[in-house]
Amino acid sequence: MGQQYISFLKKLTLFSLILAIPGFIAAFTLPKEYITPTLPFLYIFFYSATTIVHYLLLKISVKKPSAFTNYFMLLTFGKFIFYLSIILIYIILNKDDAKQFAVTFLILYFFFTAFEVVLSLKQTAHKEVDKE
Repeated sequence: MGQQYISFLKKLTLFSLILAIPGFIAAFTLPKEYITPTLPFLYIFFYSATTIVHYLLLKISVKKPSAFTNYFMLLTFGKFIFYLSIILIYIILNKDDAKQFAVTFLILYFFFTAFEVVLSLKQTAHKEVDKE
């Protein structure tokens, strides 16, 4: 599990850096009213959340490989509800930045979730092949 997690962290770090490039270019080229001031913190937030959830998924896949799918769906749903809560709280507290924050948050959510799903499925598919 340790080697898989380190491999995932390397790929996630590279992915995050590549994903940050257009975000930071936009922050310096677009008018300030189009970019949320929370942009750098959103990258850190999604990076952290993704590392934690993936670590939990790897632990589950080692302990209970047969229950991986159920836990994966449960964690993904729980993460989605948590993220929606963050968006709603932020919108309530910061009405001036609500649209920019929500759009940026959802774009990053899409990219980080797609990345996590693809890598999680690849890693668990290798475990299934190793069993045979």
